[in-house]
Amino acid sequence: MNKCVFCGGRVETKLVTFSYEDDGKRLLVEHVPADVCEQCGEQTYAPDVADELLRFAGNEFKPVKIIEVPVFDYAESC
Repeated sequence: MNKCVFCGGRVETKLVTFSYEDDGKRLLVEHVPADVCEQCGEQTYAPDVADELLRFAGNEFKPVKIIEVPVFDYAESC
């Protein structure tokens, strides 16, 4: 059984959605294999998966879909 490097909790391999944001650019990558801690939720990726995620961030692929997301400002609602 693998243990979380952060909290020592049990880790299970799952498919997750990876999100990335840098300088106003945002992207999501679905169905990414990750080791997920059942206790704290921390997600870690194998080195080859991390390398592939960097390729997504570098615009080396065409997206399978584009979504529109509403954005709210909490400060303006108070």
